[in-house]
Amino acid sequence: MSGNFIWYELLTSDTQAAEAFYTHVVGWGAEDSANSPVKYTLLTVDKAPVAGLMSAKDAKVEGVPPMWSGYIMVDDVADYVERVKEAGGKVHTDIMEIPRVGTFAVVADPLGAPFQLFKPSKQAPDNYPAPFTTGTIGWHELVSGDADKAFTFYSTLFGWTKGEAMDMGPMGTYQIFNVDGQMYGGMMTSTDAADVKLWRFYFIVDNIDAAVARIKEKGGQVTTEPMAVPGDAWIIEGRDPQGAYFALTGPRK
Repeated sequence: MSGNFIWYELLTSDTQAAEAFYTHVVGWGAEDSANSPVKYTLLTVDKAPVAGLMSAKDAKVEGVPPMWSGYIMVDDVADYVERVKEAGGKVHTDIMEIPRVGTFAVVADPLGAPFQLFKPSKQAPDNYPAPFTTGTIGWHELVSGDADKAFTFYSTLFGWTKGEAMDMGPMGTYQIFNVDGQMYGGMMTSTDAADVKLWRFYFIVDNIDAAVARIKEKGGQVTTEPMAVPGDAWIIEGRDPQGAYFALTGPRK
């Protein structure tokens, strides 16, 4: 649906190590894409692709640190490129086409957080996993230098609306945002220079404590210990062995 994140992608310095890490930690399957002109690995849930990974070298963006990014679906990439400019965002690439997949452009919000505008060439497959299935993405979070400014940008482009604003004490306000009337993610301001100002995507796992153990087994870092959130769920944040930030959510059994 237009205005939703519909794909998630990891740029990494070591695709084999990243594949081994995430398949172990999240439980994804992995298979090579038949549609990509370069090596591109699809990360799957019951053989349905939910995310992908590729090397920064193959993407011709060497020097960019390993990172996750998200693709937001639009009905006209060229039109939204202009909207991004008008709303104060930045455009990092020309519009590109992946045969039999779709067209996209890499852009960023006014505070510098990158994302992709994407128009798929075909409808999503019927076998896409149901929401909240283990291995799908359960939450979308933006840590920004100015969350109010960022929210204005995304709401102007995609029609996102404000939900509950949660007082996080010294951390400030955590602003939940809704897409099509449903809670979809949150935004918060951080003035800490050590905080990476990017979109973070929460991958659903079946057991948060078991996942923490798997992270450590594969050489990743847990940067925040398990924290309870509404809905009887727990979250953690971490970095994979190549340095990319990621987050997990799931129950504590």
